[in-house]
Amino acid sequence: MSDPFFQPVSGMELPRFAGVPTFMRLPHVEFNHPRFNEVGIGIIGAPWDSGTTNRPGPRHGPRQLRDLSTMIRAENGATGIRPFEAVNCADLGDVAPNPASIQDSLDRFTAFYSKVKAAGVKPLTAGGDHLCSLPILRGLASDAPVGMIHFDSHTDLFHSYFDGEMYTHGTPFRRAVEEGLLDPKRVVQIGIRGSAYDREDRDFAEAVGIRIITIEEFFARGIPDVMAEAREIVGTGDTYVSYDIDFVDPAFAPGTGTPEVGGPNSFQALQVVRELQGVNIIGADMVEVSPPFDFGGATAWLGVSIMFELLCVMT
Repeated sequence: MSDPFFQPVSGMELPRFAGVPTFMRLPHVEFNHPRFNEVGIGIIGAPWDSGTTNRPGPRHGPRQLRDLSTMIRAENGATGIRPFEAVNCADLGDVAPNPASIQDSLDRFTAFYSKVKAAGVKPLTAGGDHLCSLPILRGLASDAPVGMIHFDSHTDLFHSYFDGEMYTHGTPFRRAVEEGLLDPKRVVQIGIRGSAYDREDRDFAEAVGIRIITIEEFFARGIPDVMAEAREIVGTGDTYVSYDIDFVDPAFAPGTGTPEVGGPNSFQALQVVRELQGVNIIGADMVEVSPPFDFGGATAWLGVSIMFELLCVMT
């Protein structure tokens, strides 16, 4: 029987617009909480966007995602999964970044996720820009490289920006491969599209064995076929899932820093996650939700709905 402490507050007991917001109305359990060692999946805020190169604002993402997550209910209506009964879930709070220092923030994130890993907790993170994924991987993949399924319109595989800046939201997975955090032959990137500066990122991917599935191939083949290949690429080994909200067409997710037209709709955005059932997921993130550009909150609502789908396949 599931533990009542780890059950979300029901909208039938407390209206969704009332109470102090936590992710999905779960208990707030920090490292020093007496029941922290009972947490199976921890939902974490990563309010940091110092790697942003275009429109800033994802630092405000976790707060808005928390607020809109009060709409999440106990059961997945499509799959029947009831994640809060399957595993003890909790809101672990936010990683505290240093908005004045990229390097210090990277170190803070790595230390935080190293503690999460040591406690045996699977993290589900709400960003933040995509640079957040690098220190998360440093914390989770310190023992051995992991595979990754990456939903995005950009590869984030560039060497550097602006005359040698190595740490931006366009470089995290280049660094992760170089540092031995990702096994490139177990990495697949889905939804890549848009105009480009050059082919440096794709050339790197080809050289190291990363599989890129462009949006054109994605639509031509269909979701079940594409996701079957993705599952085959990562196999049974430890796998990280990184989901940039700009994978979704900006008609459905306008509140992001670097939107690209021609992407999936909101239903397809959920479908791809449901196809991850059976993957050995050690952690996941939803990044690049930018509230200053999210008029009405539709992007954040989609983002937290995707997080719920991720939670369901992580249980």
